[in-house]
Amino acid sequence: MPKGYLMFVLHAHLPYVRHPEYDRFLEERWFYEAITETYIPLIKFFDRLKEDKIPFKLTLSISPPLANMMEDPLLQERYVKHLELCTKLADREIERTRGWGDIHNLAQMYKSLFTEARETFTQRCGMRLVKAFKEFAASGHLELITCAGTHGFLPLIQSEPCTVRAQVLSAMHEHERIFGEKPQGMWIPECAYYPGLDAILAEAKIRYFMVDAHAIELADPKPLFGINAPLYCPTGVAAFGRSPSTSRLVWSNKVGYPGDPWYREYHRDIGQELDQNYLHEFQYAPGIRSHTGIKYHRITGQTNDKHLYNPDRARDTAQRHAQDFVNRCRDQAQRNAGRMPFPSVLVSPYDAELFGHWWFEGPQWINFVLREVAAHGGDLALSTPSEYLKAHPIQQKATPAPSTWGKNGYSEHWLNPKTDWMYRPLHEAAGRMRRAVEAHRQPSELEKRALTQAARELLLAQSSDWPFIITNGTTEEYAKRRFNDHLHRMHYLLERLDQKTLNVEILKRLEYMDALMPELDHTLFAPAAAAS
Repeated sequence: MPKGYLMFVLHAHLPYVRHPEYDRFLEERWFYEAITETYIPLIKFFDRLKEDKIPFKLTLSISPPLANMMEDPLLQERYVKHLELCTKLADREIERTRGWGDIHNLAQMYKSLFTEARETFTQRCGMRLVKAFKEFAASGHLELITCAGTHGFLPLIQSEPCTVRAQVLSAMHEHERIFGEKPQGMWIPECAYYPGLDAILAEAKIRYFMVDAHAIELADPKPLFGINAPLYCPTGVAAFGRSPSTSRLVWSNKVGYPGDPWYREYHRDIGQELDQNYLHEFQYAPGIRSHTGIKYHRITGQTNDKHLYNPDRARDTAQRHAQDFVNRCRDQAQRNAGRMPFPSVLVSPYDAELFGHWWFEGPQWINFVLREVAAHGGDLALSTPSEYLKAHPIQQKATPAPSTWGKNGYSEHWLNPKTDWMYRPLHEAAGRMRRAVEAHRQPSELEKRALTQAARELLLAQSSDWPFIITNGTTEEYAKRRFNDHLHRMHYLLERLDQKTLNVEILKRLEYMDALMPELDHTLFAPAAAAS
């Protein structure tokens, strides 16, 4: 038996961005870029690991909004068109850089990247990324888990327990609808826990969830083994704590691997640098510069003078960093072994989009880590949370402390002077939704559709992405507009429902625009006793 288990947990999530009312929409690029740079590279590396008979295991959380976008025919078709544009731009770059040696080779690299992405998406996956992930789950290499319905920040909407329950239970149903089986675990959005949340997770038959380290370290009573073992909440749901050491190696901007000078520089994209007339055809919004995915420079250092990217040196660096990571994890497992009666856990949860999108070499690094553990793990092995709980079912019981994995460990990244105005409208809307469900116990078919769409709009307004974006100050106006639009649509539908003046055509348009969770049950917003 190994002395410790490494648990990779990748959280794949994007806000639900789907705009059929436009031919092309700038923010839909978030999804297309993540497919090209994160999801497809992971699928390709997983395929190679299987071919090489490497016994890899990791856990992948796919949020309901992302799973719905992956399965959406409109977005699938638009992604193929997006790749056609990317390939055309790469061809143009190959021609433009024909006399420039290394840059010309990089342009050809991007042409191959886009061509292979299309082949993987259309042929390997049949335009359904979900299909590939289900195959890895069926072969025992992936443990697929879910996230709350629309990634709502649960501690800040708990004043209406029905709405937290709706976030959790809607996700369970959606995951089973798309992936064919109930998930055993849940990534609670932003790892944001509050005492009592585990009761709702237990109702949903969730076996485990992830929290940040201080949720375990400050638990009541204080756990004997800290984050090196899971703990059971009072309801029996297990909490796994994030390992600060493995987190720091990936996330830290001072000692983290992604800041190495040989890795690709994210911010130097030709979309920000070349002539607008040259780029016009490839931009999603006229006159607004956006990334194209073609980047010719490496990080180099804390300087504006960036050197050209060298893919071979970057690959070698990723392999070296993978070896270092595994050695550190093995050393930690050995240190823990002397004071624990069972193997320790090293839980390494990350946003999936970090790998490939922000850290271009990230999928390569994961590939090398998985191979390194298989070849030289020794006292270290790969595992998943459910597999570990099955092998080691006796664990300490305690209540995790309120916490998140955000800035300073609590809620300030989602609740601050820039976002505090959002929560009173959310609480009022959740209360109105609950009262509407209670008032219409036996709705007509049309009323049921209106209630369901109103519930869908409220869930979309509750997404933690909107306050996160506003706090970061990136696409702030878009986030505000989405938040307000969804609340307005919810109130409009409930007002028309009360007045018995529902407009079928407007309802159809809203159902088409915000088509999330086609089997959503609006009665989830009723009090638990009434719903049952």
